[in-house]
Formats: sequence, structure tokens, C-alpha cells
Amino acid sequence: MLKTIGMLWLQGPLSYLEQLCVKSFLDAGHRVVLYHYGPLQNVPEGVELADANEVLPQSGFLRHERTGSPALHSDLFRYKMLAKEDNVIWADTDAYCMKPFQTRNGHFYGWEGNKHINGGVLGLPKDSDTLRALLDFTNDEFSIPTWYGDEYTQELKAAKNAGMPVHAGDQPWGVWGPHAVTHFLHATGEVKYALPQEALYPFKFKDRRLMLRRNFDTTPYITENTYSVHLFGRRMRARLVEKEGGVPHRSSLLGKLLTKHGIDPRKAPIPNKGRPEPAKETPTGSKTVASTATPRPTIFAPLHPSVRYGRGEVNLTDLADKYGSDKGSAKHRYSELYQMLFLPYRNRTISFLEMGLQIGGPEHGNNAARPTTDAPSVRMWLEFFPKAKIHGLDVSDFSWFKDPRFVFHCCDMDRRENIRAATSDIKALDIVIDDASHASHHQQNGLLELFGKVKSGGLYIIEDLRWQPKDFETLGYPKTATLFQNYLEASVFRHPEPAIEKELNDMRVDISGCFLFQAQFQKNRRDQVLVIHKR
Repeated sequence: MLKTIGMLWLQGPLSYLEQLCVKSFLDAGHRVVLYHYGPLQNVPEGVELADANEVLPQSGFLRHERTGSPALHSDLFRYKMLAKEDNVIWADTDAYCMKPFQTRNGHFYGWEGNKHINGGVLGLPKDSDTLRALLDFTNDEFSIPTWYGDEYTQELKAAKNAGMPVHAGDQPWGVWGPHAVTHFLHATGEVKYALPQEALYPFKFKDRRLMLRRNFDTTPYITENTYSVHLFGRRMRARLVEKEGGVPHRSSLLGKLLTKHGIDPRKAPIPNKGRPEPAKETPTGSKTVASTATPRPTIFAPLHPSVRYGRGEVNLTDLADKYGSDKGSAKHRYSELYQMLFLPYRNRTISFLEMGLQIGGPEHGNNAARPTTDAPSVRMWLEFFPKAKIHGLDVSDFSWFKDPRFVFHCCDMDRRENIRAATSDIKALDIVIDDASHASHHQQNGLLELFGKVKSGGLYIIEDLRWQPKDFETLGYPKTATLFQNYLEASVFRHPEPAIEKELNDMRVDISGCFLFQAQFQKNRRDQVLVIHKR
């Protein structure tokens, strides 16, 4: 007898991506139970609906602070569901079933890489020591994880002892999910039951776009041992809307699967830039039938960025998308802000410095001596500023990039004297952008060394304030966003290093204003980019 597949969709319409995954289990012969808190639409025929409150009452959703994702709530829900229900395996709504899930001992989970076991598909028997440990750990929203190293553990303990415990939503992504699952499976010895990567996660995160490539040969990834394919729901939905016009090509893997299961993507489009609708405070669940309420028809759909290309002035978003920079519409959207700030500089003879020239440096676990292949933002700046001298600074080598208006400076920002030496030939700057390692002390080292070189009326910008590489962080250094948020509130800089605190406060006479913008420019998100204007 096949296991029942348990899934959760908070409320609102399922897009064709979720329809595909749900229907794949039905077509493989599984019974599928879809838990929900509010009304649903576009539920495939044959799915049984159940009130999620019976597993985990809705009393305010636990969300991850950096992304706004309800992943924490989903993590807790699956553990409680496994403890409550019999003969069930959990599956995320972005897990596509290649063949029936079969297990003789109730354990069903797999490696997603060399380091982590994912919980996107999760089967644990009720007497599992891992399941009991997961429930105990997630019972406290301020539990301290011990799997990120002693330094981070001590930092959390110090905060707790000071009366300011750190909520799970402010801890690293995956703290209740794959990181906890992996830790406790190792601790209990149940890791021995984990399936190899090809079984449940044949495509790595970095390879996800291959599933949208036309006529792509999937045989190196999907094998006879593959039970499921992770479609990376949130990222895949965004990619489909922003890059594929909302629908995958029929010759791509995703397009072929839609055809196989008879799903018309036009009848269940991806809404709201790929983000699930938020749950309402008053749930109305049903065990057997979906809501028959007709949603308000969509009159206007989001514009694909390409619709705007070429309109009006030369636009940084167009250039960012052209050269593949993450500052454009596909990710951070910094280009929208920079278009407003930088347009007056466009045809002036300015001096411009950017720190950090390509994604994937040591902050992502790569060697500083890595081979670099492109400098997308440098190409963007050279085209946008036709008269500017562009300086680029990075710990990796970009000396191969040749342009009469580009100068490369190799520098490890871990020490201020390195920055001072690397930029000694730069006398004055109009604009500085720090998109380097994002480590707090690196950002503050750069600011202290380079703000003095910025001309009157110039701009100093620090990107990606909400993500700091934990292996690079220096204990005791405040996050740069916190440093400036406190400055905006008190007009005084506070820093644990007295000498640095003095330097920062001495800078105040030259600060005309500073502004913190949230991720995606949404006020409910965390601070993401800092702009300082020099007097």
C-alpha cells in the first residue's frame, strides 16, 4: 500500500506549477491530502482537502525575517503532521513525483548536496528519534541551534542572557528546516537511511534553470533511481514570470511535464510575481471540497521588464538585465534606485568605484584565487557613464578585463591598510558602491578608508545589508544596517571599538543625509541598501 502524501498550501489559488506537482503524485497512484487555512482555487480533481488547524492551529504565521517566507511555519507543520498521521510522507508543493514513493521502514528523505539533507520530501516513522528531537527543538521559537559553530552559539547565548533572545526568524535560513533535519539525523544515527542526491534532488540550486532550457538532455540528472525532482518553487515562479513570459517553453523539461499531465498553464497562471498569497487571520477550512468562491478576475498582469526596454532615457535596469547583473529586475532591483540617483552624473567626467565585481567569491566558500569569467556590472557602468573612469576592486583577479576607462585594484578588505594601499592612486571619487563580501567589518573598513575620498555632493552606497557571511563576521562588530539605523534615530554612531566609534562620529560633519532602503523597496522587508550623501 502506497503512502499518503501530505502537503500544505496556506490559501489562495494554486498556480500551474503547484498543480503539476500535486497531480504528479495522484497520477503515480498516491492518495494526496492538501492541508490549508483559507479558501483554495485551482485544486486538481482527486485531491482531498483538510483543515490545517487540526495539525497546527493558525495563531500568526512564523516567517523568516530576511525573505518573508512562511518556511518556519511549514517546517513545524510537517513535523507535527508526521507525528499525528499514520502512513504519510510529507512533500512540498514544488516536489514533482517521478515514480511512486516506497519505503519499508517509514524513513524517506534524501541528500540535496554534500552537506545537507533536505526536508522538502520527508518521511519519518512516529517512533523516530529524529522526529522527537525536531519537535522538541521547534517547540521554542528562541531555541539555540548548535550546528553553526561555537562562535555563533555563544553569540546567541549571550543575547539570551542579556534578555534579548534571537528569534528563529532572525536566525539563518533553514534553521528549522534542512539544517535541523541534517543535524538530528546525524545525532540519532538515522542518517543511514538517507537516499542519495539523485533520488529526490537531482538538480542542484545552481542548475535549476536547466529545467527551463529548450530540448535539454536530462539523463545526467534524472535516472531510474529518481523518485522526485525539486522545482525550487519560489525561485522558479519568479524566473518564469520575469524571464519566460509566465510559461515555460513546451520543449523544456517543465513544458514537457505540463503536457504529460494535461495541465494548461493559461488556466492557472503564476500570481503576484511568484509569491504565494498570504493567509488571512480567519481560516475557513474544509476536509473534502475546495471553496467554490470565484476569485476576482485579473484585469492587469505584471509587466515583463522587457516591455519597458528602450523607452525614454538610457535606463540602468535595461543595462543590468542586458549584462546579467543581479542589480537589475531579476533580483535586487537596485538599478531602479540608481537610475534616479545617477542620471544627473551620466554624461559627466566622473570617477566611479565599485567593490565586488562578480558573484561567487570567498564569502560563498570559493577560493580568492578562483578564475573569474565576467564583470557584468562593470560593463553596465561603462555603457551608462560614457565619460567616466571606472575603478573596480576585488579580492579575486580581474586584471584580464581590458577597457581604456577601467582600472582594476586587487584587495582583501579584511585589513584597512590593504584598502588604503590598493586605492592610494585614487585621489577623488564621485560615487562608491560596496558590493564586496558584505561582511560587516569589511563594509565598515571600506567606509572609513574611502568616504574621505568622496567629493562634496558625492554618494557612498553599501549593498546587501541583510546578508552577512557568517564565516567572515567579526564577533562584536555591529551589522552595518544596525549601525546606521541607530545613527538615524540618535544622530550618534555607537560602536564597540572606541577608535572606530570616534572616526564614525567625526564623519558626521560631512554627511548631508543617509537613507536605508528595504529589500525590493517594500517597507515590511529588512534593510538592504544604504545611500550616504556627502556634504
